[in-house]
Amino acid sequence: MLALTEAAIRRSLVNCSRSEAAAMALPRDLDAFDWANADVLGWRDPKAELRGYLVHEHEGRTVGVALRAADTKMSSRRSAMCLLCHTVQTAAAISLFTARRVGEAGRNGNTVGTYICADLDCAHRVLEVPPTALPLDEELQALAAEERVAGLRQRLHAFTADVLRR
Repeated sequence: MLALTEAAIRRSLVNCSRSEAAAMALPRDLDAFDWANADVLGWRDPKAELRGYLVHEHEGRTVGVALRAADTKMSSRRSAMCLLCHTVQTAAAISLFTARRVGEAGRNGNTVGTYICADLDCAHRVLEVPPTALPLDEELQALAAEERVAGLRQRLHAFTADVLRR
């Protein structure tokens, strides 16, 4: 992923108004973000706890998607899987996020939803070696991580395509 400026991130948002994009709080550690090794920049808005954002490359351009988290949490006694990075965590660490569709469909209230890591840090989770790959040699661990990254890209692409569908 190419390094992005604050202005580029705000301009990339496809499913919110200019005033909403101007009001969003950007991540604090934007300068320290590892752009070269990440496929998606995801963060929660500290000023509006139910708001979140995902920014990534989609069909040759940078696309940002504004999200809204469900205001309820799942039980921490259960496990759940993020449907983007496919990481299994306690259900409390996964949240249902919805995104307005673009255009008239979004203005009419149509949304797309999926279960995502509550902190939106899927970019770093896919780089971690999964526990099932720990006994393997380093080459196979790297292959497992590459497959996780490819899966994240594919699922992000599909989710964003649903948001962009009018």
